[in-house]
Amino acid sequence: MAELKGLSESRDLTRIERIGAHSHIRGLGLDSSLEARDVSEGMVGQLPARRAAGLILQLIRQGNIAGRAVLIAGQPGTGKTALAMGIAKSLGAETPFASVAASELFSLDLSKTEALTQAFRRSIGVRIKEEAEIIEGEVVEISIDRPVSAAVASGSSAPSGVVAAGKTGRLTLKTTDMETVYELGGKMIEALGKEKVQSGDVVALDKASGKVTKLGRSIGRSRDYDAVGPHTKFVKCPEGELQKRKEVVHCVTLHEIDVINSRTQGFLALFTGDTGEIRAEVREQIDTKVAEWREEGKAEIVPGVLFIDEVHMLDIECFSFLNRALENDMAPILVVATNRGITSIRGTNYRSPHGIPPDFLDRLLIITTQPYTEDDIRKILDIRCDEEDVEMSADAKVLLTKIGVETSLRYAIHLITSAALSCQKRKGKIVEMEDISRVYQLFLDVKRSTQYLMEYQSQYMFNEVPGEADGDDAMQS
Repeated sequence: MAELKGLSESRDLTRIERIGAHSHIRGLGLDSSLEARDVSEGMVGQLPARRAAGLILQLIRQGNIAGRAVLIAGQPGTGKTALAMGIAKSLGAETPFASVAASELFSLDLSKTEALTQAFRRSIGVRIKEEAEIIEGEVVEISIDRPVSAAVASGSSAPSGVVAAGKTGRLTLKTTDMETVYELGGKMIEALGKEKVQSGDVVALDKASGKVTKLGRSIGRSRDYDAVGPHTKFVKCPEGELQKRKEVVHCVTLHEIDVINSRTQGFLALFTGDTGEIRAEVREQIDTKVAEWREEGKAEIVPGVLFIDEVHMLDIECFSFLNRALENDMAPILVVATNRGITSIRGTNYRSPHGIPPDFLDRLLIITTQPYTEDDIRKILDIRCDEEDVEMSADAKVLLTKIGVETSLRYAIHLITSAALSCQKRKGKIVEMEDISRVYQLFLDVKRSTQYLMEYQSQYMFNEVPGEADGDDAMQS
């Protein structure tokens, strides 16, 4: 028994929540009148850009901006990706949001136009309505018989699926009018276990798929002395028959439908990741079928958002494709971002603002981001310290803010976790100025690294030109 307990504890230790560069973003930080709060939902500063993004968000929700495009332009480290993430979080899970970097489109496996087409169709949702047999009621009792298999009896371990398959049990459900006992198989027992269903919960069981949905806790149990969390939802005990027909809504993307219908393994192809080229005939048939569903009222299209970062990396062929794709009736909202100024359009010798052709640039609503102020940098560092669970003294934050102003915000954020590890090494609990100074000396920023390179460039490999002017010419070539 002790060995089993130790095994479960070791498995729980592997559930580590990873912290990303923008995991602190919860939304755009706007109030009901679409005015940007100074610090809200992980967003700091950039008030005009966030107000503009809020208007775009409102248009997306109303469906008035389908097939349009938005450009977020600004210097590196001014929160362009954070703004796009804020739009995605504010839209919610029901609206499809696909994000790609322009450099991802250049692959040996897929053509550029195919990669763009798949990205577009990942951003278009289809809300499909159908009727299903649902069993809905309050759980009175769950009893599970756990037979001891020969493998467990002999002390050897058995796969969890094998043990679950051997389980049987009974589930007692009730409504205000009736009560019934259902026999349970291994898969249903496993599904109930995953949802952590217990006596007093109100659940819905899909007869066809075996899916278990926990609707909440019965309001009749609200006065019981059970330990419940602050987010526990209390619902009424269902009325009428236990088994009833209900309208169920499934949300999928057009790309998922493409993959299922273009591969022999069907639904399982979604998990392999290797979608490959999808024939145009398959897409035409799917578009025709979806159009039929829309006319019959069985489905509706949900135009989502496609975010393309580093849009200056696209070439003239990709921009021509985007021009044409945005004229489609089912086109999603296209949000692109760049940190380039006036530069060459890839694939041509022409120069243009942001490296974007003028005809495509004319389609864009342009949002600009400004460099963060010192006060903004301090607030962002406070948010990141909370997100990364790092306790830092006021003096250390002042020093880190000064480093962020003189170098870059990204460099200062990188130093937070490094300084926390340095603090742990000296067995401290709060990150102090000495920890910040130590990691600042260990890890160079871009300016100091460039200065070091210029000072010792003669000692690096392939530096065959001794003259400074010749060296500059060689770097430009």
